[in-house]
Amino acid sequence: MPKNVLLFATAAIAGCLASLEPAMAQEAAEAATEMAAATGGTTAPETAFILNSLSFLMHGFLVMFMAAGFCMLESGLVRSRSVATICTKNIALYAFAGIMYYIVGYNLMYAGVDGGYMGTFSWFSPDDTAALGGDYSGGYSSLSDWFFQMVFVATTASIVSGTVAERSKLWTFLIFVLVLTAIIYPIEGSWTWGGGWLSEMGFSDFAGSTIVHSTGGWAALVGAIVIGARKGRFGADGRSHPMPGSSLPLASLGTFILWLGWFGFNGGSQLAMGTAADVIAISHIYANTNLAACGGLAAAMLAAQIVFKKVDLTMALNGALAGLVSITAEPLAPSMGGAIIIGAVGGVLVVVTVPILDKLRIDDVVGAIPVHLVCGIWGTFAVPFSNSDASFGTQIIGIVSIGIWVTVASAIVWLILKFTMGVRLDPEAEDIGADRAELGLEAYPEFGSGASQRL
Repeated sequence: MPKNVLLFATAAIAGCLASLEPAMAQEAAEAATEMAAATGGTTAPETAFILNSLSFLMHGFLVMFMAAGFCMLESGLVRSRSVATICTKNIALYAFAGIMYYIVGYNLMYAGVDGGYMGTFSWFSPDDTAALGGDYSGGYSSLSDWFFQMVFVATTASIVSGTVAERSKLWTFLIFVLVLTAIIYPIEGSWTWGGGWLSEMGFSDFAGSTIVHSTGGWAALVGAIVIGARKGRFGADGRSHPMPGSSLPLASLGTFILWLGWFGFNGGSQLAMGTAADVIAISHIYANTNLAACGGLAAAMLAAQIVFKKVDLTMALNGALAGLVSITAEPLAPSMGGAIIIGAVGGVLVVVTVPILDKLRIDDVVGAIPVHLVCGIWGTFAVPFSNSDASFGTQIIGIVSIGIWVTVASAIVWLILKFTMGVRLDPEAEDIGADRAELGLEAYPEFGSGASQRL
């Protein structure tokens, strides 16, 4: 039985006995005091250390589950002949992101940034010596922090996967992920969360509307341009030819999973749970996160009805995600009504942006660019509306500087891959689908392209 629980139970028993027999109550109280001395009751700093570490771990579990959400969402929105490849990409990118963030990413983002532009190129090495010796001033265990930060970098990579689906090569994409998670993301993340130059200026991005989501969006946009659209996606006359996904129920499930995981994404970014004030803040963050998604979905449905004369489920799903991305930059300061408005604006932006991308002949399979890039920018820009410590000028500087860095760095990597390994499936492979061409299997063999050959 935990020490605190045992002490509490002893004290409770003593209180009950007090109403029956003063002498017995006195004896019980003395026994409780002796037990506290013998077991060494947990101190306030140690309790905060435990709760803070637990917050990182538990919220990290939720963010890790978002990887499953992205996998299901993307699987539902791609055609059936590419579902197995999407599943492979999503689970592989999570694994590769973890390895790279351990080898170089974490320290590049956090070690010795000191107001500069990056940390150090070195392996992460946990150090909890002080805490093990009774000094809890560090606030949390080092590995709990590493785990929580690692699942964020995996989210950034997941955003890219959906945009370039169905025509990008598996290994080329994964090589890009290695660079994104080891170098591109950690460097721009160090500018704010690592105590770099944007942090010194006062740039505010609570849980990563720009640092995570716009970064993934910029990388996805560059990838979509370099790789090009799917075969048949746009006609010679410039008209868009929609390519329906394999399973809208699966896409809906993925959205629900992402919605759930976002409570870890934003709530865990409070970075503490050791006081009542922290728990109150986390509760507020949960409520605002939830309401922003509600506002985004409702607004997207209404906007789709007005623009397209019908409700589009994919727009509704992306509207919810748009609301979540929009509130991520500042989920604590807004009122509950303000959170709904911030999310609603994001939902409308998705409906407006999708046709613009079609006119530009940019093929974004799952709508990640409107959701993560456009709404990430909006959410970051909106911070000063509710947080007086932020300024619109500084927010714009942060948005633009991170956008330039990620765009240029991503373009260099994508182009190097294009002219060396090649980034796109050849026409024949694209015709038969990525699953058969790259994996030699299908997600739905009973209904896939090879089914007729087995009958």
